[in-house]
Amino acid sequence: MQSRNLTKSSNDDHGYMTAFRNLEHKIENMFSQFWHHPAEQTEDTAITSPLFFDASPRMDIVDRDKEIYVKAELPGIAKKDLDVSISNNYLFIKAKTSKDEEVEDGNYVRRETRSSEYYRSIALPSNVEANNIKCEFKDGMLELTIPKTEDAYRQKIEIK
Repeated sequence: MQSRNLTKSSNDDHGYMTAFRNLEHKIENMFSQFWHHPAEQTEDTAITSPLFFDASPRMDIVDRDKEIYVKAELPGIAKKDLDVSISNNYLFIKAKTSKDEEVEDGNYVRRETRSSEYYRSIALPSNVEANNIKCEFKDGMLELTIPKTEDAYRQKIEIK
């Protein structure tokens, strides 16, 4: 009868456990590079690209008694590049921006074209009056005050 050696061998470090260690290391590096150097990008860190994280604007949504308040961050977006719409109690925010930059210094020429797209759709928490929405955009901040329909007003319930 053959006996099996159950002690750890040095080959285990190069086997299946190494794959898990490599994955863990890549994930740790991904978060480290994003938080400390978001502009740096390699093939291994493509997920940390600013374009990956900017695909959806950050938003605050507040459900008030008679209205819904929405605030969205859209840095670097011009008013003309912004499209805000509402349909069937869904709010849609779309924006696209591009920038061309060319630098020439002696024999060195560099041309960079950058573009970003933002898109977000939100299901609103109640029925709204689409014709009375107040919308302001200033310094990269979009603010909407969306009135609710009267039947959607929050009402206090008396406790007896």
